Amino acid sequence: MAVPALVLFSLFFLYPLSRGVWTSFTAWDGFSTPKFIGLANYKAFFQDSRALRDIQNTVLFALGSAPLLNIAGLLLALLLNRTFKARATVRSLLYLPAVISPMIMGSIWYLLLQPRRGLLAILLQQIGYEATSNWMLSGSSAMLVIVLVNVWQYAGMTMIIYLAGLQAIPIEHFEAAELEGASRGNIFRFIVLPQLTPALKINVITNIIGSLAVFDAILALTDGGPGYDTESLSIYIMRMSYGNKTGYSTAVALILFFIILIPVLFSLKFFNAKEKT
Repeated sequence: MAVPALVLFSLFFLYPLSRGVWTSFTAWDGFSTPKFIGLANYKAFFQDSRALRDIQNTVLFALGSAPLLNIAGLLLALLLNRTFKARATVRSLLYLPAVISPMIMGSIWYLLLQPRRGLLAILLQQIGYEATSNWMLSGSSAMLVIVLVNVWQYAGMTMIIYLAGLQAIPIEHFEAAELEGASRGNIFRFIVLPQLTPALKINVITNIIGSLAVFDAILALTDGGPGYDTESLSIYIMRMSYGNKTGYSTAVALILFFIILIPVLFSLKFFNAKEKT
């Protein structure tokens, strides 16, 4: 009974992965016959200052995006877990940005953030602040903008998972805690947070993967600029592949795979231990 699943898994995961590992040890432009060169691609990567800068950019983006996504999603879920008018509408509106293409969303925000003629600049002018500087021309401010846009777009998706976790907590637990005189802080710490562990695990791991593999938002907002100050490893891989360095870009893709795998494994270990206690 497991054979069909094993065949599909081998065909669409194990074979491409093994093929990619082999390709990473070759000099190949995507058209000619691959030539085995050993670890040369990996050595070239760690000797490339641009590539090392892209690792820094990718990690910095993840350190900003993943925690903010979880904090914003949890706060929204706690607020929207209450009963009030138009609750379903508010939930839908908060989730709506997540279904829009990141390229489209990035292009919209690029227009909104234009100095002098963007909507944000016009609104700031209405309150007496002249926004003449372009936030995309500085690496640090551009990275901050990308992080905030990414959080704005995907906080709704994180919120939905936390809402599902909150609604799975039996109401009797809250009633018993209130009868015992527990404060809201203690209810959250000792009742809500422990039972949100499965939702936390899903959100933390998916946000780590998505943040370290970021591509669309950066490409739409800054195209990796100014210079290479906001270029991520995913964009670097794409550009090396289009630059007839398919073997080299495959090696970089495997490096990115392990960069993502390490924090994911640590997170799984942490949350699995929490679920057992």
